[in-house]
Amino acid sequence: MSEPRKLYVKSFGCQMNVYDAQRMTDTLAREGYVETDRPDDADLVILNTCHIREKAAEKVYSELGRLRKQQEEQGRKTMVAVAGCVAQAEGSEIIKRARVVDLVVGPQSYHRLPELIASAEQRRGVVETEFPVEEKFDHLPPPTPAAIAKRGPTAFVTVQEGCDKFCTFCVVPYTRGAEFSRPVDKVLDEVKRLADAGVREVTLIGQNVNAYHGLDAHGRPAGLAELVRRVAAIGGIARVRYTTSHPRDMDEGLIAAHREIPAMMPYLHLPVQSGSNRILAAMNRKHDRELYFELVAKVRAARPDIAFSSDFIVGFPGETDEDFADTMDLVEKVGFAGAFSFKYSPRPGTPAAGEEDQLPEAVKNERLYALQALLDRQKAAFDEACRGRRFDILLEKPGRLPGQLIGRSPYLQSVVVVAPPAALGTLATVEVREVSTKSLSAEILGGEFFHGDILPRERAYAGSADSVRTGAASSAPTQEVEA
Repeated sequence: MSEPRKLYVKSFGCQMNVYDAQRMTDTLAREGYVETDRPDDADLVILNTCHIREKAAEKVYSELGRLRKQQEEQGRKTMVAVAGCVAQAEGSEIIKRARVVDLVVGPQSYHRLPELIASAEQRRGVVETEFPVEEKFDHLPPPTPAAIAKRGPTAFVTVQEGCDKFCTFCVVPYTRGAEFSRPVDKVLDEVKRLADAGVREVTLIGQNVNAYHGLDAHGRPAGLAELVRRVAAIGGIARVRYTTSHPRDMDEGLIAAHREIPAMMPYLHLPVQSGSNRILAAMNRKHDRELYFELVAKVRAARPDIAFSSDFIVGFPGETDEDFADTMDLVEKVGFAGAFSFKYSPRPGTPAAGEEDQLPEAVKNERLYALQALLDRQKAAFDEACRGRRFDILLEKPGRLPGQLIGRSPYLQSVVVVAPPAALGTLATVEVREVSTKSLSAEILGGEFFHGDILPRERAYAGSADSVRTGAASSAPTQEVEA
């Protein structure tokens, strides 16, 4: 019997890439590939890439350089594939620039990986970056229960892809295509399989997830609020999140869902990008700061314990000191429990990249430092406001020390507790005792674990709304997300 082929997948960027990497792994498992966590041990290496910023793209080429050196040192050839948005954007240029690459495949074609790999075994330089007519999700095999269990009690589920917004700084409409929503029943079937295998929390993801408009069983379009209600009703699913949202698609029904669905977590990622109306217009965001303030107020009225995170870009072409001051003012007024903040990075082919009034790097660096300092102070304030609070955490993985488990709070904070390994995958009510920059330490109350049960409303709201609002002056990791 031949040895199984080994697969190493590294993802860069967003949660969508994490999900895509898992589906690629599931697809190749049927072809006899088994996962390894070592690229030097792999027969096939897939880099699942992000193109949203120049730094993210350059990371990929740096990784390819390491793989080339590794192959030279080992004296053996490993097949290398570049997938995702850099693959879609640069196509055959990757083959020319990095001789180590055998296959380039865009995010709409990874369901064809087995046949593309077979082609690349015959000839180097296979490139597949078309937008196929068939719906890729219909061709992807579901993960096995064992694979789901190995990934833990939380899961991402892609419900929407692509973008029709055409922000002037963003490549997503060109790399992911037009907005597309999966049918309701297809999403529900996937979530049911996850729940049956032990998943207790799902995050519904999309480039503009609240633009979701999938068809139901009667052929009628359903919004994200309806989808969330139906996902939350699936047995075993105790928590539901969604990301990433656009302010233009935050409708009244979705706001009401935050009030009415206990399983929906009180943490909303709502990217604003800038606090300046002039810059928002230049970005083609089609919302202004006043709409953003209005949405924040409505969601807080619907769900008093809500906390917000956001995305910010500083140093956009033409941004003045006054524009940046408007951004700082918005952050002060809203208060965030998390944020991702970046310097503007010109992406080839986007309208903003051709603007003449690009800002010096020194100016962008100074503004980013100031913004991140404010966001970090807000994060510290939010975390400190959680000291003494009681809420439920989902226990996800072992901690660094024996006897420790790590869970996630409703606000996605890492929470360390002392608990037996058997508690993994359960919900536990805790009281926060200590606060550090990276995690909270908590005590499980009464040693009771809640196996996927949704807690009563008053339990979910433990702690005062005032304490949450005070802590809403907060931020979170400002580094790139890298899976």
